[in-house]
Parts: sequence; structure tokens; C-alpha cells
Amino acid sequence: MAGRRCRGAARHRGGAGGLLDAAAPQHPVALAPMTSLGLAWRTARRYRARTLLAVAGVAIIGALLFDMLLLSRGLLASFADLLDSEGFDVRVIASEGLPAMRVPIPGSADLADRIRGMPSVRDVALIRMERARVRRGADRPRVVTLVGRTQSGVGPWTVVRGASLPYGPVGSARPSGERDSASLPSERGDCPVVIGRNLATAFALEPGSSLDVTATPAGIASALPSVACRVVGLVDFGFAGVDEYAVATTMDAFETIVAEPSHGEADLILVASRAESGGGAAAARAIAGLRPDLRVYSNEDVVAQFNRNGFAYFRQISFVLSSLTMSFAFLLVATLLTVSINQRLGEIAALRALGIGRRRIAAMLLWESALLVGAGALLALPLGGVLALLLDHILRQMPGLPERLHFFVFEPRALVIHVVLFVITAAAAAAYPVWLTSRLPIAATLRREVVG
Repeated sequence: MAGRRCRGAARHRGGAGGLLDAAAPQHPVALAPMTSLGLAWRTARRYRARTLLAVAGVAIIGALLFDMLLLSRGLLASFADLLDSEGFDVRVIASEGLPAMRVPIPGSADLADRIRGMPSVRDVALIRMERARVRRGADRPRVVTLVGRTQSGVGPWTVVRGASLPYGPVGSARPSGERDSASLPSERGDCPVVIGRNLATAFALEPGSSLDVTATPAGIASALPSVACRVVGLVDFGFAGVDEYAVATTMDAFETIVAEPSHGEADLILVASRAESGGGAAAARAIAGLRPDLRVYSNEDVVAQFNRNGFAYFRQISFVLSSLTMSFAFLLVATLLTVSINQRLGEIAALRALGIGRRRIAAMLLWESALLVGAGALLALPLGGVLALLLDHILRQMPGLPERLHFFVFEPRALVIHVVLFVITAAAAAAYPVWLTSRLPIAATLRREVVG
């Protein structure tokens, strides 16, 4: 009887639905399940000191890596741009010389006429160089490199103030499609010159100023008279060193200064090829057939030769330092992730006990590594850019280097390699922590955490 009264009371309290109260109402909006990226992001925010340390370390290491990638081909790319800036893509020199040396070419004037008549050639320029002294009034004379050119409309310089040199010798035809409105008329006996900014500063020269130029051939005791020349422009010479004074003039004026008759032997012949006829390589082969005793180089040949001989040192330095920086980045991220996993073994075991699979835990660790390495690699780009500018400025102060030559040059391939290397680093750094968690005994780990 008493049992029936209790059941009746229970039914009365529970109403028509039965013995228990109605379930609490559910929230109308279901929460999205936590993804591996979300878990990794929460972990990074939870351990902020570790995250900041890893990101800062990767950023510094990544900046050094980025600079080494810029250095590996920067000097070569800058040298190639310097060659192409002249507008000529083939160089003819004497057989005794190298691309960086100047030895007179026998019969250079006749050879230039024959080259000019080839269908694959657009323009030809003769170059001569000599040592000289320049003086203005009572100022101390300066030793300069005097350059004479037959074609001057396009030269290895950038006009800063004034005009460029007049185009070529009297009677020479300007290549079709080229025009230099800034050039001044050239007359026999006139001596127009363009000078570097450092020489202009030393003598306080401006376009329209005059200075005396005296040739001083190396190894020859001579007393050549000075020639009064007129400054037509201030320029930045492409191949002139920071500490070197350079003066360029027309070939007619050059022969007047060195007191030699016309049509002297040139030290270098520059050739501009036609792209539709095969470019510099085809023109170089054709010119080599005219004079087998000479050496003919396209710009690509010159760059390839210097790449084998002159720039191998920088490639080796870049490879060694890049390998070291990537090793440091791997060790830093792998160590921090491993220490973090060892501190969170109980947490990871609890996640496994709640039903989160090994793949999801592995994905979380990969995302943690990607967040740390990715943030550091992203910050490394502007940091490396600033560092590259500072290092480039320091290295360019070495004597004898062309002023427009740079050691660190940005190329898209450097950015691609930078990204690929850090992706590999992120994956490799997470490999051991992933292996560690995949072998984690859930029950034993939880028991150890509780007992501890």
C-alpha cells in the first residue's frame, strides 16, 4: 500500500509524462566542432611566451636565410643588368685579353664596318680607354680613366644633369628608331665630355664648365699638351668604382687628346644585335667567323664565365650559411614543440580519451608548427630586406667595385625558395612530436597525471 502511494506521488510530481521531469530545453544554435587549426591557435595563445620566442627566433633566422638567398645570385643578376644597360649584347676583344681586360684590336675600324653590314647587327660602337689627368684652374689635378666612344647616344651611364654626348663620329648614321634629343651637335675639334658626380664635386663643375684634359699613357714618358674640354653632362657611370674618377668623350675628341690620327685601334667593339635575327648568340657566332683570331662574347657568355670563376665564392658562402640557418630554425621549432608536448601529455591523453583521433592530434601539431614557422617566416621578409640594404651598403664600399653593382638583388625565385624551405622546416620540426603523441599510452598517461 505504501509503495503504491509513493509511485502515485511520483506520477503526480512528474505529471502525465512519467516518473522524471522534462528535459531542459536545448540551445537553438549548435556550436561548430573545434578544428585542428582552432586547437593549434588556442594552444599558441595559451603559451604566449613560447609562441613569441619561437616566432622571434624564426624571424631572425629567416631574415638571415632570405639575405643568403639574395646574395647567392644577387651579384650575378646585378652584373647581368649592368651589361644589358649599355644596349649592346655582344663584345669583341683581342685574343690575348679577357672580358675584363682591354688589348688593342688590330684593324678594328675595318672590322667594325664589316660587322655593321651584317643583317643580324643593329649597331656597332668602338671603345678606347686611356689614363689621363684633368685640371681646372689652380686646383690639384686628378687622375681619371678617359673613355672614347664612336657611338654615344646609348652609353653605360645615366645622365643626372645636362645632356649626353653627341652621337658618333661625323657622318655616322644613327640606328633607325633611336633618337637622343638631349645630345649636342658634334664638330671636329670640339671636346665635349661627360663626367662622374664625384669628379664634379671635387672640381665644383656643372654642365657648361670647362676643364683641361691631358693624356698620360701608362709606361710611356710623354709631354702631351692639355686639351680644353667642355662639360655637357653629369652622369653615373655603370662600371666606374666609387673611388674612381671617369671621363667619357667622343672618339674624335679622344684622338685629339691622345694626339693620335683618326681610326686608331679600339680596345673593345660593342655590338647590338637584332632580336628577330637570333639575338646576341647568333650575332656572336657570325662575328667569330669573320675574325677567328679574336674572342667574341655575348652578354650571356660573359655572365656564364664570371659565374664559373668570379662568383663561385659567394654561392658557396650562401649555401653554407643557408644550410646553417635552416638547421637552427629546425632545431628551434622542433625543440619548442617537443618541450610543449612533454608538458601537455596529460592534456593530449585526455583529448584522445574523449575520442579525438590520432590524425586530428597530428594535424593539430602540424598546424602549431605551421603557425610558428609561418609567422616567423613572414616577419623575416621585411626584416631581411632592411638587413640586406645595410649589408649591401657596407659591401659596396670596397674599392674598385662598380658603383651600380649590388650584392643583394631581389628575385622572385629567392622568395619561392624561401617559402619552400620553411614549409619543409615546419613539416620536419613537427615529425618527432607527431610520432611521440601517436605512441602515447592513454590509460598509463592519465594514471600518471592523476598520481603525480
